[in-house]
Amino acid sequence: MDSKDDMQYEPVAAQPAHLSLFDDQPAPVSDGAQLAEPVGGRKRRTRRVLIWSLVALLVVLGGGVGALYWTADHYASSVQRIPNAFPTLPDSAQPQPVAHSGMTFLLVGLDARSDVPTTGSDAKAPAWKEGAARSDTMMLMHIAADRKSVSVVSIARDTWVDIPGHGQAKINAAYSWGGPALMVETVQNLTNIRIDHVAVIDWNGFRSLTDTVGGVDITIPKTIEAVGGAQHWDAGTQHMDGATALSYVRERHGLPNGDLDRTKRQQNFLRALMKQTLSSGTLSSPTKLGGLLKSVGDVVSVDDKLSNSDLYDLAWSLRGVRVGDVSFMNAPFGGFATIDGQAAVKLDQQAATPLWEAMRNDRMNQYFAEHRTTSDMLGDSVR
Repeated sequence: MDSKDDMQYEPVAAQPAHLSLFDDQPAPVSDGAQLAEPVGGRKRRTRRVLIWSLVALLVVLGGGVGALYWTADHYASSVQRIPNAFPTLPDSAQPQPVAHSGMTFLLVGLDARSDVPTTGSDAKAPAWKEGAARSDTMMLMHIAADRKSVSVVSIARDTWVDIPGHGQAKINAAYSWGGPALMVETVQNLTNIRIDHVAVIDWNGFRSLTDTVGGVDITIPKTIEAVGGAQHWDAGTQHMDGATALSYVRERHGLPNGDLDRTKRQQNFLRALMKQTLSSGTLSSPTKLGGLLKSVGDVVSVDDKLSNSDLYDLAWSLRGVRVGDVSFMNAPFGGFATIDGQAAVKLDQQAATPLWEAMRNDRMNQYFAEHRTTSDMLGDSVR
């Protein structure tokens, strides 16, 4: 991947859409064209609700940023594409894709703690600059082949792994040393899962996204005292605005299991954001929806292999998925360790093998049914 300091991701112009929002049959629509609406207010409203429901799911899950293209306006061109996001290795040196096994995204979260955006339409700095920053979050998001469920598995940022060309280190170093391409190669080597697409998310941007939907409700099961660097959190359900939610997902101090609890907080926040988006009236208000789409375009970038038509197809295919159809978990925990003077997380390779196999072969529903009582699963009570 290009490591020049002045590298910028350039937006890709919207491609001609091939699926009408309101017609029963797909109809050609050129960029900027007026989309036809059916006669009859009830039919029109029903289909709009359906489309906006799709937007909500895809917006929250990051890889589904393509839902922006449903608007067929300037929001489409605001979605930035990441060039050179995949390893240049021959196919024979990478995991072999499994036919009819769904789609897997690698979601990379950045936490630059900077006022200068690194992703989305307002980016003023490259999302990746060699040696500048490590990725804060890594999630594998698997969309089932039947498009009836979505599974999200977090890999702790301190997980000790082999990084091609660099030896052993924490997994988040891969992004620092080689950007998305090296991160994809590292995760593929770890899991033997072929990554289909990449989405890079700036956590800072979630402040405006959270505020756009009116904030989120998150329950703190037990009061956390402000000891050391920890923030004070009162027990109970709290309505958090964007700034408060960002503090919640960033917190590492005061959590018994450190980074593992932090990844669960991130998942809990995404779940709450999805729920709020579907119930806050955002999707039934053109004004609010426009603000939501603008916020997402500001914080998410996707690989340049994800075409506009791919995004249309994905959004349409996920129309039946609801919040309860999305499952979250951490990669199996194998213990903490100090390696080369660094605090690291060990992956339980024996327990992880069936997880990666289930994701690779599109059997995640079966896996969750068999392992739903393990501590790696995201439950209703999150510290």
